[in-house]
Amino acid sequence: MPMLLIKGKYQILGGRSDGDTVHFTPDTPSEWNLVPGPHKVKRNGAGRAKLRLDAIDALETHFQRGGPEVSQPLKFAHAARDELLKWIGFTSVERDDDEKVIAATPESVPGWILTGGATADKRCIALAGKGTPPGASGTMIRVDVPLLRTTVNHHMIAAGLVYPTFYRNLFADLRDELTTASQAAQAPVKKGLWAEDVTTSGATVTGMDSLTHPEHGAVILPKLFRRLVEYLNLGTPDLAGFPAFLDAAADKYWILSTGQSPTGLDTVVDVNGTKVKMTHPPEDLVFEEA
Repeated sequence: MPMLLIKGKYQILGGRSDGDTVHFTPDTPSEWNLVPGPHKVKRNGAGRAKLRLDAIDALETHFQRGGPEVSQPLKFAHAARDELLKWIGFTSVERDDDEKVIAATPESVPGWILTGGATADKRCIALAGKGTPPGASGTMIRVDVPLLRTTVNHHMIAAGLVYPTFYRNLFADLRDELTTASQAAQAPVKKGLWAEDVTTSGATVTGMDSLTHPEHGAVILPKLFRRLVEYLNLGTPDLAGFPAFLDAAADKYWILSTGQSPTGLDTVVDVNGTKVKMTHPPEDLVFEEA
């Protein structure tokens, strides 16, 4: 799979970092203009931009849509955030009460990214690496499975700290490798969040606290969490209308095991009273970018 290589540095000062996003500044900021696809990468005057780490989704540390800011159980949300920054090379991080980074050691860390495009909200979709870059910055290089295994994306899935969440931009061989790594994190010993995951076994949802309580909130795929939060913010804990809500949200995706390409997560989400579950594991779905 050909992707653009950009060399630069990771920075976290002033941000509210989580387990699947981090800021990055290229050594040559104009290389952002080389990122393929219809969407430009949004960056500041120094070239600093936000990465969305490809193929992974960490539990939400701060999500807000249609209501007050909420988070998923912070034990795993913070574990993913801390492991991401440790892997990159930050040895000490200080945050204020709002979780904004006010000090970091070192202040920046050299690294490199591989990208094939940006999201509609102008974040760069990236595989992220450290150490010696695998090629010349500003050039397209072939990304194979051995190279994927050197990225933090692969590391986070193998550690069981994030969910695999695939989009169409990722080639099948890379997706298959990440699926294998995710399944290995689930058996024979459940690592990280998989020890408490109820995405496919079912979460009991009687209100927002069922999803957000620091200790007792349900550990579920963040995409499902976000849709549930949006629905509950409409004003009722009754889940009878949730399938229709999912149908109207019209997420586009493919089910790998069946070859179906439905519109709306209601096809893969089962609601039975207060119990909600997905009928396919996360790695069986490939989403269309919004």
